[in-house]
Amino acid sequence: MSEWPRILVTGADGQVGRAILAEFAGSAEVIPCNRNTLDLSNPDQIRATVREVAPDIIINAGAYTAVDRAESERDLAFAINGNAPGVLAEEAQRASSLLIHYSTDYVFNGSKKGPWGEEDATDPLSVYGASKLAGEEAIRKAGGRYLIFRTSWVYAPEGKNFVLTMLRLGRERDSLNVVDDQFGAPTTAAELARATHAIATGIVTEKFTIANACAGTYHMTCAGSTSWCGFARAIFERAPQLLDGKMPAVNPIAASEYPTPAKRPQNSVLSNEKLQRTFGVHLAPWEAALDEVLAAIASKRRDNEPSHTLQHRPVEN
Repeated sequence: MSEWPRILVTGADGQVGRAILAEFAGSAEVIPCNRNTLDLSNPDQIRATVREVAPDIIINAGAYTAVDRAESERDLAFAINGNAPGVLAEEAQRASSLLIHYSTDYVFNGSKKGPWGEEDATDPLSVYGASKLAGEEAIRKAGGRYLIFRTSWVYAPEGKNFVLTMLRLGRERDSLNVVDDQFGAPTTAAELARATHAIATGIVTEKFTIANACAGTYHMTCAGSTSWCGFARAIFERAPQLLDGKMPAVNPIAASEYPTPAKRPQNSVLSNEKLQRTFGVHLAPWEAALDEVLAAIASKRRDNEPSHTLQHRPVEN
């Protein structure tokens, strides 16, 4: 493959999808699909879209991500997270295309003391985790050329995510109770997109031979780890200008004190050693990646603020 390929991106309006589009802009022919143009719960529509586009690479950034709601919408979660990746993998194999798919730390039960490796036994605690694991298994069953990237705690300057929720609550409240006994690696959509772009570049230039040893499952998260409470505190400490003069207290609590419909793994820290060894790709430390997102949020906020210049003029008689 001597030239940049045609890339079909699902979930193009989501956090990861938007970052993928931005990262690949100008270096590939990208065909974005959102939920209005491609319903991932419809296998026939998936097959028709892939065959019409005839992509060299499929990047599946689409997913059902409402973790708690999945407990009551099991069929829809499994249709999008479990069945759709298998259909994409079958179509990729039929066309000799490469499938890149994003999975999650929630395929593990969180009981391990150290970072999780790719070969550790999976045991999801929630419908969401089980649906994502089903998607992984469907891809492996279909075979062909594929890369599964498991990631964790994904966020971006836009969308629905922990960072934006904390900033909103921080402006509204004097104190927040945040879980301090669940651990993971906050990972930005931008870092995922950069790593994906680097690996795709290596495949296109034949630096990596994805037909054999490089195909498979990899963990892809920002470096380091923290708790949800530590993450919240870092957000407030690094972006006081986004809190409108407030600095709420962040009180650590146990997960048992904040029950949710879906159970979360206690330890979601993933080892990136295989990714680094195989592709030479290193994602930024989570703190540095957070700074980048907070700066983007601050910039967007400044751009959207109305000018108050006229309000501060002296009154003229």
